[in-house]
Amino acid sequence: MSAVRDLDGWETVVGLEVHCELRTQTKLFCGCRNAFGDEPNTNVCPVCLGLPGSLPVLNRRAVEYAMRIGLALHCQVQPSVFHRKNYFYPDMPKDYQISQYDAPINVGGWLELPSGKRVGIVRAHLEEDTGKTTHVGGGGRIHEAAHSLVDYNRAGVPLVEIVSQPDIRGPQEAREYVEELRAILVATGASDGKMEEGSLRVDCNVSVRPVGSGTLGPRCEIKNLNSLRSLARAVSYEAARQVEVLAQGGEVAQETRHWDEQEGRTYSMRSKEEAYDYRYFPEPDLVALQPSPDWVESVRRSLPALPAERREEVARAAGVPVSSEAVATVVRLGLDGLVRAAVSAGADANLALRRLANEVAAGLEDHGPPDAGAFARLVQMEAGGELTPAQARAVLRLLMEQGGDPAGIAERLGYQALAADALAQVLDQVVGAHPREWERYCAGDDRLAGFFIGKVKAATAGQADLRAATTLLQQRRATA
Repeated sequence: MSAVRDLDGWETVVGLEVHCELRTQTKLFCGCRNAFGDEPNTNVCPVCLGLPGSLPVLNRRAVEYAMRIGLALHCQVQPSVFHRKNYFYPDMPKDYQISQYDAPINVGGWLELPSGKRVGIVRAHLEEDTGKTTHVGGGGRIHEAAHSLVDYNRAGVPLVEIVSQPDIRGPQEAREYVEELRAILVATGASDGKMEEGSLRVDCNVSVRPVGSGTLGPRCEIKNLNSLRSLARAVSYEAARQVEVLAQGGEVAQETRHWDEQEGRTYSMRSKEEAYDYRYFPEPDLVALQPSPDWVESVRRSLPALPAERREEVARAAGVPVSSEAVATVVRLGLDGLVRAAVSAGADANLALRRLANEVAAGLEDHGPPDAGAFARLVQMEAGGELTPAQARAVLRLLMEQGGDPAGIAERLGYQALAADALAQVLDQVVGAHPREWERYCAGDDRLAGFFIGKVKAATAGQADLRAATTLLQQRRATA
């Protein structure tokens, strides 16, 4: 079915389940190494292979990381119980997964998007990861494969599953939610957030309903999305597919679906499982987990500044709205320390923010960020009129490529902004050479401002501070 139908009149409702591997040295219930990319089936032992007689021992650091995540998401940290989630599949050697069911460690939180919207968090619970199955041949899908290979290195790696309320509307908000959540997870130190390595994976529940309806429609779960691009595309496709089904008089079946990145569509995998399908029961080999209030409080105090707090600091310093795209970009890329350095040096925070959100952000793919002190000096030079904006951008590019001192780079390039009296003389010459245009400009034709500034730029070979020239031009017209 082609999912290209217009979604006007329909609202997309999304809830996300994000699985985040924790950055512990060892697995959740044994001493096996937790590392990505090792030789298959080398980080295994009787515990994570589920051999008879083996007993799990809980990893204290994993519990601490889980609490960090919960507290960063404004959850209540509570006593919790581990359960056995029973299912039969080759990637889980015990034929059950140790997880948390009706008493998770973190409940009832929220996450604030850069736009200011809050998305509710139902729970963020601890569990062990499964192994990894690779289906060989037939496009990598199980029913087409010639054979399958199982790597148990990942089995038993500690996970936190973060379940959102169905508060997300559409593909862009879904993407923003995962971006913000990933930034929080990385900031806490609990996860590296690497979707390309599978340490962050997303299951996406999608439903549609008529705009204005308060009733949720049947949902379809799309499993194991491992990139932001795939997430947005999958939500878009699935919402359109469901609208198409309803428009043709059909009913949306509640089911689990697979996203095919190459074809850009979802396929039915199986009917949606419910809790009773897994036959949960308490894990008999583990006692209840009851973090002491002192431990919870010490974890809370150890939390660093989180993205929302950092955005507020940058916005306040630059005098712009906290919802500004430039603020979100700078914090997302971890460049807000350069804004603080500029402010500490007495430089213009708003100018620093603009340079970081544009030129520095664009150059990060090829080069690292500039040295904080050098960047602050460059912003001061531009704000003080020593460099024009065009010259400052050129110096900044070389700072990122080569490092060094901005004043030295500017001198080497022959950059020197015109002094105020020299700029006034150039403007006199430009105005005198174009009397008709000047007459029209003085009569109120503001479009000619660009004409005069362009002439000043050409006459000075780009060395004029165009903002100063614009101010001087306006002053001259006011007294004409």
